[in-house]
Amino acid sequence: MAITAADVNKLRTVTGAGMMDCKKALEETNGDFEAAIDNLRKKGQKVASKRADREANEGVVIAKTTSDNKKGIIIKLTSETDFVSKNADFIKFAESIAETAIAETPATLEDLKGKSINGKLISDLIDEQVGKIGEKIDVTEYTVMEAEDVVAYNHAGNRIGVLVALNQPHSDATSGAGKDAAMQIAAMNPVALDSSEVDPDTIERELQIARDLIRAEGKPENMIEKIAQGKLNKFYKDSTLLNQDFVKDPSKTVKKMIQDANPDLQILKFKRVALGE
Repeated sequence: MAITAADVNKLRTVTGAGMMDCKKALEETNGDFEAAIDNLRKKGQKVASKRADREANEGVVIAKTTSDNKKGIIIKLTSETDFVSKNADFIKFAESIAETAIAETPATLEDLKGKSINGKLISDLIDEQVGKIGEKIDVTEYTVMEAEDVVAYNHAGNRIGVLVALNQPHSDATSGAGKDAAMQIAAMNPVALDSSEVDPDTIERELQIARDLIRAEGKPENMIEKIAQGKLNKFYKDSTLLNQDFVKDPSKTVKKMIQDANPDLQILKFKRVALGE
């Protein structure tokens, strides 16, 4: 019997399966709707459902920029095992998603999954991968960033991706400093750009930890807040990007490294995406 687009769409609505998978299931069952659902459950959709609560801490992270360096993206395509994540076809699939993301720069992860690659929705292609490979696979993170100059950095075999937004137009000097900052971010995982951007809950947690430690050391109560503030300042030094010692030259901070490249250069924001986080 002829399979109509309405039939395919109805099956897709009920099951959440991809359009092509639904069409094939209906064709294989001669249009029997219930049999087509059973057909899908025996394939990728059953695997996807069964593995919904499985940990997927392996995968590939890819950071890219547009040719004019005005926009950048990061995508994270996860899998359950490194056996899958190191497979050439899996990496190629991740690259195709990243290429689509940088070409179209959709606003959200949901929008990205709604984009097409060679006529198929990314969400449907993910379902196909689940059915074929038998692991939980998904695009779990997507970031898009815009600035005068965006620097992308991929670290440790595509396990970490970083974007850095700069306030000055692209040049060898500014982008070089931006890349050094991105490498710093990948290695040191700062919690914020500087102390003014640290989350208030994080500040209070650090202060409370410091207070408890100081009390345990038997310090006088009237000294606790002053000492705790000193420990908080040390936290800012160690954990905020601009205040960190520059790993390539610990005699200067990251802020000084940026200023040495261009006195007007500023890091506006950054994003670090890593597997297992």
